Amino acid sequence: MPDIKYSKKHEWVLVEGNIGTVGITKYAAEQLGDIVFAEIPDLGKNITSGGETAVVESVKAASDVYTPISGEVTEGNSAIVTDPSLINKDPEGQGWFFKVKLSNPGELSSLMNKADYDKYVLENPS
Repeated sequence: MPDIKYSKKHEWVLVEGNIGTVGITKYAAEQLGDIVFAEIPDLGKNITSGGETAVVESVKAASDVYTPISGEVTEGNSAIVTDPSLINKDPEGQGWFFKVKLSNPGELSSLMNKADYDKYVLENPS
Protein backbone atom coordinates (compact mmCIF):
# COMPACT_ATOMS: atom_id res chain seq x y z
CA MET A 1 0.00 0.00 0.00
CA PRO A 2 1.43 3.41 -0.94
CA ASP A 3 2.48 5.76 1.83
CA ILE A 4 0.52 8.96 1.13
CA LYS A 5 0.64 11.88 3.56
CA TYR A 6 -1.38 15.12 3.58
CA SER A 7 -0.70 18.69 4.70
CA LYS A 8 -3.05 21.25 6.26
CA LYS A 9 -2.52 23.37 3.14
CA HIS A 10 -4.14 20.60 1.06
CA GLU A 11 -1.09 19.08 -0.59
CA TRP A 12 -0.35 15.38 -0.67
CA VAL A 13 2.94 13.50 -0.96
CA LEU A 14 3.35 9.91 -2.10
CA VAL A 15 6.64 8.50 -0.82
CA GLU A 16 8.43 5.77 -2.74
CA GLY A 17 11.91 5.11 -1.37
CA ASN A 18 13.60 8.51 -1.04
CA ILE A 19 11.39 10.22 -3.66
CA GLY A 20 8.20 12.10 -2.83
CA THR A 21 5.61 12.94 -5.48
CA VAL A 22 3.65 16.09 -4.59
CA GLY A 23 0.28 17.39 -5.73
CA ILE A 24 -2.85 19.11 -4.45
CA THR A 25 -5.70 17.16 -2.92
CA LYS A 26 -9.06 16.46 -4.51
CA TYR A 27 -10.59 18.83 -1.96
CA ALA A 28 -8.23 21.65 -3.02
CA ALA A 29 -8.95 21.04 -6.71
CA GLU A 30 -12.71 21.15 -6.03
CA GLN A 31 -12.35 24.41 -4.07
CA LEU A 32 -10.36 26.01 -6.89
CA GLY A 33 -12.82 25.06 -9.62
CA ASP A 34 -11.71 24.77 -13.25
CA ILE A 35 -7.92 25.00 -13.32
CA VAL A 36 -6.58 26.89 -16.34
CA PHE A 37 -2.85 27.29 -15.58
CA ALA A 38 -0.11 25.47 -13.69
CA GLU A 39 3.52 26.36 -13.07
CA ILE A 40 5.98 23.76 -11.81
CA PRO A 41 9.40 24.23 -10.18
CA ASP A 42 12.68 23.95 -12.07
CA LEU A 43 14.62 20.68 -11.97
CA GLY A 44 17.41 20.74 -9.41
CA LYS A 45 15.72 23.44 -7.32
CA ASN A 46 16.20 22.93 -3.59
CA ILE A 47 12.91 23.41 -1.77
CA THR A 48 12.04 23.70 1.91
CA SER A 49 8.99 22.26 3.63
CA GLY A 50 6.23 24.87 3.79
CA GLY A 51 7.74 26.95 1.00
CA GLU A 52 5.92 28.18 -2.10
CA THR A 53 7.00 25.81 -4.84
CA ALA A 54 4.44 25.87 -7.65
CA VAL A 55 1.46 27.93 -8.83
CA VAL A 56 -2.02 26.95 -9.89
CA GLU A 57 -4.64 29.28 -11.36
CA SER A 58 -8.33 28.62 -11.82
CA VAL A 59 -11.23 30.63 -13.11
CA LYS A 60 -11.79 31.62 -9.44
CA ALA A 61 -8.30 32.41 -8.13
CA ALA A 62 -4.55 31.97 -8.28
CA SER A 63 -2.98 29.92 -5.51
CA ASP A 64 0.50 28.91 -4.45
CA VAL A 65 1.31 25.25 -4.00
CA TYR A 66 3.43 24.65 -0.90
CA THR A 67 5.77 21.72 -0.59
CA PRO A 68 5.11 19.52 2.44
CA ILE A 69 8.68 18.16 2.28
CA SER A 70 12.22 19.44 1.77
CA GLY A 71 14.62 18.27 -0.89
CA GLU A 72 15.71 18.64 -4.50
CA VAL A 73 13.21 18.71 -7.36
CA THR A 74 13.97 15.71 -9.58
CA GLU A 75 11.02 15.91 -11.97
CA GLY A 76 8.17 18.22 -12.92
CA ASN A 77 4.91 17.09 -14.46
CA SER A 78 4.95 18.92 -17.80
CA ALA A 79 1.60 17.28 -18.66
CA ILE A 80 -0.22 19.62 -16.24
CA VAL A 81 1.47 22.65 -17.81
CA THR A 82 0.20 21.56 -21.24
CA ASP A 83 -3.21 20.43 -19.93
CA PRO A 84 -4.00 21.97 -16.51
CA SER A 85 -7.42 20.27 -16.49
CA LEU A 86 -5.59 17.05 -15.51
CA ILE A 87 -5.38 18.54 -12.02
CA ASN A 88 -9.19 18.66 -11.81
CA LYS A 89 -9.67 15.28 -13.49
CA ASP A 90 -7.15 13.33 -11.39
CA PRO A 91 -5.62 15.55 -8.66
CA GLU A 92 -4.17 12.66 -6.67
CA GLY A 93 -2.92 10.76 -9.72
CA GLN A 94 -2.03 12.13 -13.18
CA GLY A 95 -2.42 15.69 -11.87
CA TRP A 96 0.71 15.55 -9.67
CA PHE A 97 3.02 18.60 -9.73
CA PHE A 98 6.61 17.56 -8.98
CA LYS A 99 8.90 14.91 -7.50
CA VAL A 100 11.42 15.59 -4.76
CA LYS A 101 14.46 13.67 -3.52
CA LEU A 102 13.85 13.86 0.23
CA SER A 103 16.52 15.60 2.29
CA ASN A 104 14.72 15.19 5.63
CA PRO A 105 12.40 12.15 5.74
CA GLY A 106 11.60 12.99 9.37
CA GLU A 107 9.34 15.80 8.11
CA LEU A 108 6.83 13.17 7.01
CA SER A 109 5.90 12.52 10.65
CA SER A 110 4.30 15.99 10.87
CA LEU A 111 1.91 15.20 8.00
CA MET A 112 -1.49 13.49 8.22
CA ASN A 113 -2.68 10.14 6.96
CA LYS A 114 -5.85 9.98 4.81
CA ALA A 115 -8.26 9.46 7.73
CA ASP A 116 -6.78 12.36 9.71
CA TYR A 117 -6.81 14.61 6.62
CA ASP A 118 -10.46 13.80 5.87
CA LYS A 119 -11.33 14.66 9.49
CA TYR A 120 -9.31 17.90 9.23
CA VAL A 121 -11.24 18.97 6.10
CA LEU A 122 -14.59 18.29 7.79
CA GLU A 123 -13.59 20.30 10.86
CA ASN A 124 -11.93 23.15 8.91
CA PRO A 125 -14.01 23.90 5.81
CA SER A 126 -12.69 26.71 3.61
